[in-house]
Amino acid sequence: MKRIAILGSTGSIGVSTLDVIARHPDRFEVVALCARSNAQKLAEQCIRFRPRYAVLVEPAAARQVRDRLNAANVGTEVLSSPGDIARMAALPEVDMVMAAIVGAAGLPAVLAAACAGKTILLANKEALVMSGPLFVSAVRESGATLLPIDSEHNAVFQALPRGFERGLELAGVRRIILTASGGPFRTMPVEKLHGVTPEQACAHPNWVMGRKISVDSATMMNKGLEVIEARWLFDALPEQIDVVVHPQSIVHSMVEYRDGSVIAQLGNPDMRTPIACALAYPERIDAGVAPLNLASVGRLDFEAIDDARFPCVKLAYQALKQGGTAATVLNAANEIAVEAFLDRRVAFTAIAEIVERVLDSTAFGGMNTLDDVYQADSLARANAREALRAVA
Repeated sequence: MKRIAILGSTGSIGVSTLDVIARHPDRFEVVALCARSNAQKLAEQCIRFRPRYAVLVEPAAARQVRDRLNAANVGTEVLSSPGDIARMAALPEVDMVMAAIVGAAGLPAVLAAACAGKTILLANKEALVMSGPLFVSAVRESGATLLPIDSEHNAVFQALPRGFERGLELAGVRRIILTASGGPFRTMPVEKLHGVTPEQACAHPNWVMGRKISVDSATMMNKGLEVIEARWLFDALPEQIDVVVHPQSIVHSMVEYRDGSVIAQLGNPDMRTPIACALAYPERIDAGVAPLNLASVGRLDFEAIDDARFPCVKLAYQALKQGGTAATVLNAANEIAVEAFLDRRVAFTAIAEIVERVLDSTAFGGMNTLDDVYQADSLARANAREALRAVA
């Protein structure tokens, strides 16, 4: 039995993780479920999976869950104190941690899991974006295992040979090719992007995701963040990571070798595939995903990125090459800008403009401690709020 804590259990990744676990009750035990405020869904999950602990960030929501579980005679201990999610990630009785909290909020718990030497199923790309060298160092020093959950990075992981940790050059790898669907605005005239609504931005053509991640997909900032994530996951240089638009989302990513071979991982666009891959690694288990029917798909298309339509990708490469805390600044500015767009305070096209302004106006320091990360994050958020006033 593998014992697991799920951080972000009520989001799309958490729900998909529990779906896979439910198919294999003899293999997995849920020890802890953690969420921000969705009391109803977390209570339902606790009643079904009977974890030892449940954490809700918002105390009022925690009280609701506690009352409902008491009424249902479920013995789960419900917690809501600051730091409880990070404590769950480091519990001695936990073997695996599904890190699925979106954004910077997930960093403390993911770092706690890394320092505790856990097997980390990483769906929170922002942890590596914000603190790449520190996070990787914590994993190495503790002996933790890091398994990527993003479909693109999981695909690369599957296409690389065992032992690639020695370095891509020794593995014969020329480059990593991340695929991107292009989101809902891949073919919309660029001059119309200014007027798109949050509802349009969240209507992804292939994937079911949360609102923030959906907007990141629409701007393709998610792909920029994934480039930074790939740099740290696979110890790749920026010039070894390429992005190509693939609207069908069937080829999840590729690895090109120096002999000319290109190995791709294909599958239906369903996050249960990479989740199952990581949960059972190195074995394979049923994920409940329908078999891929290539004859039905009919065709696989690939396109270069349109920089005028998707400027966020170039901004991410810029931050990666600048180094230090530049990626931390990029992520913080994007979170503020996306939140403002979802609240209808700025236009869709203002997201990239705000991020660019913050990157251009913020001094980047070195990244030697976690305090450096938090200071850069705080400064970037303040600068982003200033930029909001300039573009609103």
